[in-house]
Amino acid sequence: MNKKAHGTSHTPVQQNLRWGYDSKLANDICNFNRHYAEHSGYFSRDSEFLKEENNDSGEITFYDSNTGKPLFIGPKGRTWDAFVR
Repeated sequence: MNKKAHGTSHTPVQQNLRWGYDSKLANDICNFNRHYAEHSGYFSRDSEFLKEENNDSGEITFYDSNTGKPLFIGPKGRTWDAFVR
């Protein structure tokens, strides 16, 4: 990846990420990481996602943490359990 204004991105990660995600950690992972993503279990153990969302939430739009643009919608075409597994 080519170096940009902020690591590998033109902008840092947005503040106040959903579900209590740590913006500094997200920034390190998204913009200054060359080896791995977040530690195993971060998604289910260290965030509010599974506490706040469930089968009744319906489809959820997920956004790019740098640009704020929509990335994908889930669970689309599958059950909640299959989506979070």
